[in-house]
Amino acid sequence: MGSRSSIGSLWREYGRSKAGLAGLALLAVLLALSMLAVAFVPIDAYRQWSNPSYWAEYPRSAPPAWVNYLTGLKSPEHILLKDPAVHRSGAGEMRIVTHSYRFAFPYGDFPDDFIFKFALRYGESPPLVELSAERPDGGRVLLARVALPPRPEGSAAGAYESAIFSTDRDLRINLAQYLAERIGATASPEELSPQIAIFANEGPSMAEGRTGVLKGDYAFRARFFLFGSGDEVLSSGLVIGGKVFGLFGTDDLRRDLSVGILWGTPIALSIGVSVAALSVLIGIAYGVVSGYWGGRLDELMMRANDIAYAIPALPFLILLTLSMGRSLLYVVAYLVLFGWVGIAKVARSVALQVKAAPYIEAVELLGASRWRIVFRHIAPQLAPYAIASVALSVPAAILAEAGLSFLGLGDPTAPTWGQILHDAQLHGAAARGLWWWALSPGLMVAGSSLAFVMIGYALEGALNPGMRRS
Repeated sequence: MGSRSSIGSLWREYGRSKAGLAGLALLAVLLALSMLAVAFVPIDAYRQWSNPSYWAEYPRSAPPAWVNYLTGLKSPEHILLKDPAVHRSGAGEMRIVTHSYRFAFPYGDFPDDFIFKFALRYGESPPLVELSAERPDGGRVLLARVALPPRPEGSAAGAYESAIFSTDRDLRINLAQYLAERIGATASPEELSPQIAIFANEGPSMAEGRTGVLKGDYAFRARFFLFGSGDEVLSSGLVIGGKVFGLFGTDDLRRDLSVGILWGTPIALSIGVSVAALSVLIGIAYGVVSGYWGGRLDELMMRANDIAYAIPALPFLILLTLSMGRSLLYVVAYLVLFGWVGIAKVARSVALQVKAAPYIEAVELLGASRWRIVFRHIAPQLAPYAIASVALSVPAAILAEAGLSFLGLGDPTAPTWGQILHDAQLHGAAARGLWWWALSPGLMVAGSSLAFVMIGYALEGALNPGMRRS
């Protein structure tokens, strides 16, 4: 009952702080983002953050898609489609597999390009691939008909990957024929813009796109003609190149920044809480032992603490990262190395005060060991300070990791907020007007730090009424 009443009393005191409640709300948002990252962001995207080929299908330096709602859907969104509707017909060796992709296109500008990728497994008889597009006005355009290369004699059936690009000459020729048959327009295949020809309103200037965008639902269909009983379509995907993408946009390396922002949240929280908790535990243990033992041991431990306190942290951290390594575990260890020093001094001063209390003398007379006195009777007196110190130390750890990463000394394989800021600065994002590249990680660093600062000060006021701020 006593513990329940003390917890209830603590919560009532904490609830009086509006800043503390706001900090809890911010922390709840950060925890929700962490769960979203773990549950919905593919782990491959996290592991492949530094692999440029993984992001080849994404747009380069694209603003977030929500800017469209500020401009009236003028910029086309980059569309990645990898889950087609599949239809199969025929039996035996001669079969037709159709992959259909439907999507809405309500934008006021034309896409940059389009790519259709596919992978098949086939034997000696090479399949035929036919790609077509259906417009909202009912027009059907044959884009490409491609015969795959034959397999060498005696070779085992293996996966074959290829792609049809909007820049292919045969595709341009087919579009020129479509325009001639549909509206009587004559256009040179070399001068034809396929994406404009497909997505433009019908008219004399359809090939140049001067008639505007035809908005509505489009469908791209790929028909795979298979001539062997063991042939199969393994996968396919359609990319409609756009100018905006996702919730946070993309960077110069085509990476989806939402992956870095979302995955950066659990990474930042893990680093902040780990560094803060370890620093507080080490600092309190060090200070209590020094203060209670006293004498030469206290003198020796405090001189070592003074030396550690006098070492400039940033140059030493840079030296450690360059000589020892830059993984996240190493970064946590480096930050803990300097995080306990100030906490130890406060813990020692509290230990000296508690050591002089009459009940400590009574416990000593009863024969309790020094270690029992330290951890059973002195250390618990520091619990309120420890709880508040952990909350107040988290922002410093998050900012320190972000600072190291911003300087290029963090883990380059991990999508942390500091690493994203480093890449933005390296590629001149601010000078080039790529505001979304630096704004999102900067706000996340500031928001997470602010949350723990507000929680820490509210806890300090609730646990130490004498220190409560007016």
